[in-house]
Amino acid sequence: MRIQRLNSLRNRLVLLFFLITAAAVGFVYLYVVPQLESSLIAEKLSRLDARTGDVGPRLERALARRVPPDRLDALVERLGQATQSRVTVLAVTGGDGGASPGFVVSDSPGAGRPLSGEFEIALRAAQGSTATGTESIDGQRSAEVAVPLPAKDPAWLAVLSEPLDEVADNVSLIERQILIAGGIALALALVAGWYAAGAISRRIGRLEDAAQKVAAGDFATPIPVDSSDELGQLARTFNEMQRRLADLDNARKRFIANASHELRTPIFSLGGFVELLEDEDPDPEAKAEFVRTMREQVERLTKLTTDLLDLSKLDADAIEIEPQEVDLGQVARQVGREFGPIADQRGSRLEVRTTAEEALAEADPERTRQILRILLDNALSHTPEGTKVTVTSYTAGSRSELTVSDEGLGIPKRVQERMFERFYTGDAVTGSGLGLAIARELAQRMGGTIAATSSKGFTAFTLDLPRATVAPAPAVGREAPA
Repeated sequence: MRIQRLNSLRNRLVLLFFLITAAAVGFVYLYVVPQLESSLIAEKLSRLDARTGDVGPRLERALARRVPPDRLDALVERLGQATQSRVTVLAVTGGDGGASPGFVVSDSPGAGRPLSGEFEIALRAAQGSTATGTESIDGQRSAEVAVPLPAKDPAWLAVLSEPLDEVADNVSLIERQILIAGGIALALALVAGWYAAGAISRRIGRLEDAAQKVAAGDFATPIPVDSSDELGQLARTFNEMQRRLADLDNARKRFIANASHELRTPIFSLGGFVELLEDEDPDPEAKAEFVRTMREQVERLTKLTTDLLDLSKLDADAIEIEPQEVDLGQVARQVGREFGPIADQRGSRLEVRTTAEEALAEADPERTRQILRILLDNALSHTPEGTKVTVTSYTAGSRSELTVSDEGLGIPKRVQERMFERFYTGDAVTGSGLGLAIARELAQRMGGTIAATSSKGFTAFTLDLPRATVAPAPAVGREAPA
């Protein structure tokens, strides 16, 4: 149970929130702090370099006049105050090993005070051009700009420098602010992630509870839809699935009840007739009536078992469709002849209409006849005696069609919406409710459709199939006259 809690969606979402926030804080820290330090140092060096435009010329003029050391120290002091930086005049000597620092000629904090450092910036400037950079002077990291003065032996340099303590303080302050803000962001991310993940977990939990109820056969409790996001859409889809499962379950129960009735009635009837034949000796006329009724019950059982077998084959995708060229007019005439006696027996009028042009379709002949039998049986079974039933075959553009129409009472709107569903039967309809569902699936497997239109006094079911492509007949050449 503990492992399940650790691996729960809620904890994973919280961890994801935490990692994303930590990565963002780390990126800001690693990117902003170095950039900030570089920018502040570059800005300080730029200011120092701008100040050399006044310092350099003034020192050059003083050196050209050969001012005494005390006056040079006073000038350097004034320049340091004016530029708000440390101004140092260095003498650099040359040697076999290259330029090396010699001594301090003047320094704004104190003339002649010894300085410690490598003076790398000054040594670069001794080559004849202004040099900038940072280095440690007197143990303190400083920004430094060195400007060469007029050629002398040894060479003299004017060096402007400022300590980088202020930069370090500013960077440290920003670092602390980022870390504090990052800590607050991480805490908020954990809290927000915990509550957000909890809300998502609760909604998913409702889906899980509903799924368990559905698995237990309870379809009566829908999931509340409280948002329009993905989980809200999932809840709507789940409720729709639940509704369809409830409809299917109700249809299954109706089918079981109908199938039980359909099976029980002929079985009881057959059993009763068998007992009568065993216990009594009916006259030939009564015996013939018994046999006729028993045959009807056997046909009723046969039809029901055939429908169930076809349904199971459709579900198992075990029905093979062998499309070929089929003349729908011929199919209409064949099936019409089969149902002629049935129509006469039920007091209906059956008429078959075909066009002069063959209505050729690309379909399985046997499955086409099966669909027409279902449509005709449906029309003859659910219309009053004396109703006219018509079978028509024709072509319409790239399609070939068979229509079974009747002049009965029509189909109620509520039944029309569901009459192609499996196991569904209208209130006034008897049977298993499988025929139209089987017919529609067979039509779809042949690339066709079945459509129904109904109004008061008229109903029509139309089987629409792809029209067969007829190859043109080869031209017959005529013999040339001699």
